[in-house]
Amino acid sequence: MARSKNALSLIMCSVLSLVVVTVQWFIWGYSLTFSRNASPFIGNLDNAFLRGVLGDPSIGSKSIPDIVFMIFQCMFAALTPALAIGSAAERGRLLPMVIFMFIWSTLVYDVIACWTWNPNGWSAKLGGLDFAGGTPVHISSGFASLAYALVLGKRQGHGSLSHAHDFKPHNMSNVILGTALLWFGWFGFNGGSALSGNMRAAMACVVTNLAAAVGAITWMCLDYRIERKFTALGFCSGAVAGLVAITPASGFVGPGPSVAIGFLGAIACNLAVHLKHMFNYDDALDVFAVHGVGGYVGSILTGIFAESYIAGLDGSTDILGGWMNQHWVQIGYQFADATAGASWSFFITLLILLIMDRIPGLSLRVDPEMELQGLDAAEIGEMAYYHVDKIVTVDPSSGQQKVVSERVREVHQQSSPGGDIDMEKTATLPSQLNNV
Repeated sequence: MARSKNALSLIMCSVLSLVVVTVQWFIWGYSLTFSRNASPFIGNLDNAFLRGVLGDPSIGSKSIPDIVFMIFQCMFAALTPALAIGSAAERGRLLPMVIFMFIWSTLVYDVIACWTWNPNGWSAKLGGLDFAGGTPVHISSGFASLAYALVLGKRQGHGSLSHAHDFKPHNMSNVILGTALLWFGWFGFNGGSALSGNMRAAMACVVTNLAAAVGAITWMCLDYRIERKFTALGFCSGAVAGLVAITPASGFVGPGPSVAIGFLGAIACNLAVHLKHMFNYDDALDVFAVHGVGGYVGSILTGIFAESYIAGLDGSTDILGGWMNQHWVQIGYQFADATAGASWSFFITLLILLIMDRIPGLSLRVDPEMELQGLDAAEIGEMAYYHVDKIVTVDPSSGQQKVVSERVREVHQQSSPGGDIDMEKTATLPSQLNNV
């Protein structure tokens, strides 16, 4: 969804999140989140460096060995900072971003995940329901991305009508491919969070797929109402919005409620996209709108649609349910969990970034010249695409289209500054064409 000159830097940020958080998870992340003697706020260092993490029954399920539960949860932890840094696309420096990932995982993700998923966490004890990461993953990353966008400021030229086209996604085929990979991976997270191959896991996969489908259709219809176009970006955004909204509810709701969650989640996220225009901030990849707002709405809707019989499909989970079971207070628990997670993530992220930005060598934003050049060349020294852009011209006499290399245009303009391309002259440049 970024410009081609920044595509590789975003890919690198994603894979760096995987490796940085994997190391952090090994050092103390898993222990801070899932140690058995955790406080209601945060765990301890009993399992630091994965000490004692092997074949004993895990804190998540007696049928899952500790080491298996650890690596499954590591993937949740690793992807969350990759979401959080999305708003910094095209202008955030790579080195401070890597350091931020390590610090943020420790002070934000591990804390919120302990609240929600460790049996000793205050939200878990209160009765908050979050099956697969509505608050620890989506709300935390969405509100962190909002803080990142506010601290970094807007990209050069962003918001100007004359440059609006310059900030369109550079490769929609890859956006669709990425959405397909996300959709497929979501079955692993939502279905896998049942921690067993049972009916509850199957239902989680069913409602995940259904909510994504409804979200995609809903967003496309909303965009068509305004633009009269069935946009591929709208399809992808709606599918991800549906996936985000169903995440906390996926092990607690049936197919019918999942349709409502996909529909309402897509509407809420679609409306939230317009907030960046109203409040004049630059969330490059709409992380706050889709993940922050989608996660929050999904968490509240979990309190409405959760049903005890769905949770009991695994044969062991017993909950009072939500409004569907006349358990009215559940929505209050969901508000408490979602609001606490959003507030902690936003303000702690803001504090981390403001401190880092004042440390010599850790300034968060690249120089204006590097931003114009593109982060791929300026920070990585490699490009995502080594290709020559083409321009298409039409011969006025014949109406025939002709493709002229951008390099040929540069050669011609050097010899005839300010002049139009002469198709006959380009035919006399065989050496330049061959080089291209």
